[in-house]
Amino acid sequence: MKKIDELLSLKGQTAIVTGGARGIGYRISARLAEAGANVVVADISQQAVDTAVAQLKKEGYKVSGTPTDVGQERDVDTLIAHTTKEFGTVDILVNNAGIFPSKLVMQMSKADFDKVIQTNLGGVFLCTKKAAAQMITQGKGGKIINITSIDALHPSQVGLAHYDASKHGVWGFTKNVALELAPHKIWVNALAPGGVATEGVQEMSANVPAGIDMAKVMEGFLAKIPMHRMGDPDEIAKATLFLASDMASYMTGSHIVVDGGALLT
Repeated sequence: MKKIDELLSLKGQTAIVTGGARGIGYRISARLAEAGANVVVADISQQAVDTAVAQLKKEGYKVSGTPTDVGQERDVDTLIAHTTKEFGTVDILVNNAGIFPSKLVMQMSKADFDKVIQTNLGGVFLCTKKAAAQMITQGKGGKIINITSIDALHPSQVGLAHYDASKHGVWGFTKNVALELAPHKIWVNALAPGGVATEGVQEMSANVPAGIDMAKVMEGFLAKIPMHRMGDPDEIAKATLFLASDMASYMTGSHIVVDGGALLT
């Protein structure tokens, strides 16, 4: 029987974290690296990738990075090739990349809707397919963790219909692909954060569409959280580490909610 430190160790494994340069993704990258994994930071911004990789290397972690638009198949192919070239294997995939521009349906164009679906759902499909193919070739199994949202289970506010559609889709995709990949010992789970204080949330709050009073929205949202606070990105990272480790050895097709109790109300 493994001891606790062995159960949480990711030594010798390689993890890809999409959207891994900022916010929740950066903290996930750091926690997986701290647990011993080689980490590839994938993010759409070259500058953000370079900054994140430099910070993590300064802490002594084995990391690399490559700019990636997860909604573009060519970028995802490049990501997998980069990872195997740098570290030899793909053992863990964290599908964290996502966008959440606030816009009312009545003001939303088809292009607005399609962009969110392509990134948030299409990106999970592409990264899962490509990473799983590599894991199957390796023959050692693997872990895929999809970051959804409490919006995959219940809407949090108006203006996020396209986002909610994408996150419901990711949860459905997670369950089905968990069945498909189980024979290959690839465990696929999802993690649903509630409100988390990140740069992305700050940016969304500063660019809300006409008709939405963001101050009142946030006041109402916080009032519904039994813990009466936003989450910290590291609280999502710790739960992700759990799913990536042997602590979650008998879990696939599961959805862990980390929301301070928000869905209780």
